[in-house]
Amino acid sequence: MAEADDALKAETLENTRLIRETGLPARVAAIVEPALNGLGFDLVRVKISSQNGCTVQIMAERPDGTMNVAACELASKTLSPLLDVEDPIDREYFLEMSSPGIDRPLVRPRDFSRWIGYEMRVEMEVPAQGRKRFRGLIEAVTGDVAVIRVADPKAGQEPLAPLPIRDMREARLFMTEELIREALRRDKLARKAAGLEDEDDELDGADVGDEDDTAEEAEVAAPAPRAPRMGADGKPGGNPGAKRNKKAVGKLAGAQKPVPKPKQQKPKKPGRGPAISKAARRTGRNDARDL
Repeated sequence: MAEADDALKAETLENTRLIRETGLPARVAAIVEPALNGLGFDLVRVKISSQNGCTVQIMAERPDGTMNVAACELASKTLSPLLDVEDPIDREYFLEMSSPGIDRPLVRPRDFSRWIGYEMRVEMEVPAQGRKRFRGLIEAVTGDVAVIRVADPKAGQEPLAPLPIRDMREARLFMTEELIREALRRDKLARKAAGLEDEDDELDGADVGDEDDTAEEAEVAAPAPRAPRMGADGKPGGNPGAKRNKKAVGKLAGAQKPVPKPKQQKPKKPGRGPAISKAARRTGRNDARDL
């Protein structure tokens, strides 16, 4: 019985989002996370930026780490009216729904476990070993502690640094060619297992390894390259969000703000040029001399 309880606790911890937002993003996360869970998705991160005035970016994924265009569309259509009702933001904003991408944020212990052997960057909320920023390979994960092999250890410090995940402000994978190849390979296996191997996306034609990969290689699905960003109307596009919140119903996201008129500069007063002799004025000859 005790072993079963311990296993349940370990599984719960493995899937718990330990790196969380603060302030207004935390309020938005509290609103959207239960709705995403009801759809079978896990919230990765909420970020609010000043892009296009104000953009609310919500990253989500399935528990296996995948997230395709259809899933982003479903999540966007579900969250948009919910945010309109709860109204956590006091100004117009664009809603942007996306997958985590290859250089994804790591927020749960399982995220670190899935990418053992790959490089990541960490910014600590609470300093560890006298520093806040780390870069190195993920060596192991024990409970809520990730052990990394630091790329640039300080003199006298061990290269292996145990970092409590709860004390991290941000952690994300570091983009390398090796990471890209592995992420594409895992994503192809995950889509094949789900019957989506023919899905038309950016993975077509990519180098994802041999077709004869064994079942052992497919044991864990990794995040796909980021799906197209979905707007509040569920349509993908270059502009994040196709419609603003209820404070600006009917305004297209692609609409451009009026360009402010440039300030008119007063003409500069002409400076004194080179002095001209009286003889030059009389004759018209160009025998000006500098003072």
